[in-house]
Amino acid sequence: MTKKEQDFTRKIDELTADLQRTRADFENYRKRVDAEKAASLEIGRSSAVLKLIPVIDNIERAIAHLPEDLADNPWAQGVAKLAKNLEKSLSDMEVHRIDSSVGTDFNPELHEAIQFDEDASGDKEVIAEELQAGYTLNGSVIRHAMVKVTKQ
Repeated sequence: MTKKEQDFTRKIDELTADLQRTRADFENYRKRVDAEKAASLEIGRSSAVLKLIPVIDNIERAIAHLPEDLADNPWAQGVAKLAKNLEKSLSDMEVHRIDSSVGTDFNPELHEAIQFDEDASGDKEVIAEELQAGYTLNGSVIRHAMVKVTKQ
């Protein structure tokens, strides 16, 4: 091979290596941007859901304290249906209520113990009462359930 051919071959190899690096850099950039977009979308969803949860809490409190003489009132029944529709819509968005029913095992990853029954005896901590509902979004806790814990 002549000197000129060697220079061309070397130059082609350099340009090929540069192109490969540029392609790899672009692919890494594209993946990073896609991941950042997904994370931003998730943060936005989480933020929106966190603003809706207090509304759900208030509707549930209103339903829980509904006077007996209004139980058959169509307006009151409509409010109760509103709460169910809202919960269904959240479920469609992968927002689910954390199970904090009485007797459920206490899980510090899902539940926040606000009160503890010191007089109870036993070796297992269980939920005695749910004080505030907790929620998950796509399996990640966005608000812990506040509970009263006892031993069993």
